Amino acid sequence: MPPAKKRTRTYDPARTRAAVLAQLGNVREAVRTLGPEQLALPTRLGDWTVRELVAHIGMAVTAVGRALDRPEPPRPQGTVLDWPFATAASAAAIDEFTRRLAERHPDLGAYLAEVEQSLGAQLDAHPGTRVLETNAGALPLADYLVTRTVELVVHTDDLNAAVPGLAVPQDRQALAAATRLLADALAVRAPGGSTEVRIPPYAVVQCVEGPRHTRGTPPNVVETDPLTWIRLASGRLTWADALADAKVSASGERADLGGLLPLMA
Repeated sequence: MPPAKKRTRTYDPARTRAAVLAQLGNVREAVRTLGPEQLALPTRLGDWTVRELVAHIGMAVTAVGRALDRPEPPRPQGTVLDWPFATAASAAAIDEFTRRLAERHPDLGAYLAEVEQSLGAQLDAHPGTRVLETNAGALPLADYLVTRTVELVVHTDDLNAAVPGLAVPQDRQALAAATRLLADALAVRAPGGSTEVRIPPYAVVQCVEGPRHTRGTPPNVVETDPLTWIRLASGRLTWADALADAKVSASGERADLGGLLPLMA
């Protein structure tokens, strides 16, 4: 786990809810168009096919319902910034659960439609303050939904990468929330103020130990676009490849983030 915390950014619960439902709807609509050959295509996620990837997207959303079905913890015990660093510990269980889901749901379009309907009903029934037991500790429902934007944005990008010609849109608010959460996680992993990381139009964070910049142009600046940042933070793209392909610009002796990425496994 990272050695330090930073003040957690606040997110508008209504916008987060709308973003999760919108991005899930985008995926559902795209999956309805996929045939057996496309569902059998490989992905960049080990030996998962597109079928397993789609099942996992459903699983990431139904995690909300599974948490709501468990007893409510007495109080929150962590923050949303703990979540990116907790994902690796669950990898084996997630893989097994995903494969079972893919086998049980041959009609993935229908499965995602059921997931979407169920999630809407659950969110109508529970306030955002309802505390959930999650893999990152006890979090309010509103905060846990922010983590679902990361899951949906990352795996939508995986889906687009796997299926030639597919272009599932990314909901703007979902992309914004995912970008900000992962940018803030970088600042937790490498606290400091010597380097400014810019991900326009959604996030700017200060990180990395060293002399703090106070005014004017920072001596160490990293800048990239939101999807490139998502790929770097989630391990879909290496720092070296992003630099080589001019997907990221980095200036200054403390602007090399290669040793800090990815943030999630």
